[in-house]
Amino acid sequence: MVTSIASSLGFGSGIDTAALVSDLAAASRTPKVQRFDALARANQAKVSTLSQARSDLDSFADSLEALTSDGSLRSKPVVSDDTAISVSAKAGTLLGSFSGEITVQTLAKAQTAYSGQVASSSSSIGQATLTLNVGATAYPITIDASNDSLDGLASAINAAGSGVTAKVINDAGQYRLVLKGESGAAQAFELSADASAPVSLQRFTSAAMTTGQSASDAIFTVDGVAYQRPSNSFDDIIPGMAITLKKADPVTAISISAVRPTDTIRQTLTDFVSVFNTLKKDATAARNANNGSPALRVFERQLSGFIARPLTSHGSVKSLADVGVATNRDGTLSIDAVRLEAALRDNPDAVEAMFNPPRSASQTTETDPGIAFALDSLRDAAVGTNGPLEQVRLSLERETEQIAKNRDRMEQREQVYRSRIEKQFAGMDARIGALKATQSYLEQQIKLWNNGNG
Repeated sequence: MVTSIASSLGFGSGIDTAALVSDLAAASRTPKVQRFDALARANQAKVSTLSQARSDLDSFADSLEALTSDGSLRSKPVVSDDTAISVSAKAGTLLGSFSGEITVQTLAKAQTAYSGQVASSSSSIGQATLTLNVGATAYPITIDASNDSLDGLASAINAAGSGVTAKVINDAGQYRLVLKGESGAAQAFELSADASAPVSLQRFTSAAMTTGQSASDAIFTVDGVAYQRPSNSFDDIIPGMAITLKKADPVTAISISAVRPTDTIRQTLTDFVSVFNTLKKDATAARNANNGSPALRVFERQLSGFIARPLTSHGSVKSLADVGVATNRDGTLSIDAVRLEAALRDNPDAVEAMFNPPRSASQTTETDPGIAFALDSLRDAAVGTNGPLEQVRLSLERETEQIAKNRDRMEQREQVYRSRIEKQFAGMDARIGALKATQSYLEQQIKLWNNGNG
């Protein structure tokens, strides 16, 4: 049977050359493996610290954006009777200390009309062209052989695009046509037919149908000023507020005011400082682990500069530094409670604007970015294609790949070395085996010679 060189090592010499080869190969390979393991561990430590700093930044930006976008940090309207009206604050507006009253005389309503009952929704109702007038606009409704039924009439009205919707209702086995327009007096409608139209079709004109509800506008006053709107929902009366009228009561005024989330703003600033300090610590750890990376030094400077960055266009309260967020000697942050309370007392709108930046033609993301937008911009710049965190990440990725390639090359060289010494020891073993055979032959001959001479 043919055996491998390794399995036959030591056969001729009697020496455990297989173990000797294994020991020599290990003595060559082990320190190299240990060196690559150390390089890999060091590289992984760099990757881990960078990943932690990046994760901190992502979580920081995302959580702050969520907190500002859900309205938790902007003033909220309060009404004295939420069964009569509902009010919500619009993003990008400051309600300040608004206070007012609204009285609702009438609600906006949509016109409705319904026909008498018929036995079938699919039977013929007669053919002619009807006219649907909505305000000053006329819409032709043609009934011909293709849609000569109550269902066909409803479909033709819906297809006209007039804003009037039609549906056929099953009423205890009988069928009715029900029409509904859009809200507001200007959306009143009338469905008519020429005198030549069959009587069976004229049953479904406005003259023959019953009016369920007339179209009307919402009529109300805000602080005594009268307004009229075609809808019960509007946002163009009180700046920053979207209002929906629910109930009319001409004699009862509903008060509207605004409450500022001052406690939430305080807590958010406290949380901001805490999370910022964690991010700063992890960014420093990443820099130290990456041998003082210049790119990470740039990122740390960007973090430090964030505190003085203008977040609003207010005259005296523009940055976090203006509301008492101070930078300590070690680069961490703390809050000057006295300065914060003074800002909340003297410039509450400006403090709120940091979290709820106003939006107008003159107040944009450039002039009034707000804290969430500014932090998101910092994050995007840091992890973007040319950003410092992305640069370091790519560098570490290349380092990881290079370590793996160098390890593979080392393993290939060590395998070649092991194969070479296996062959060398196999040759030695064969030569020793041959010499031992010669020795044995000579010993036998000498013994025979000695016996013959005796």
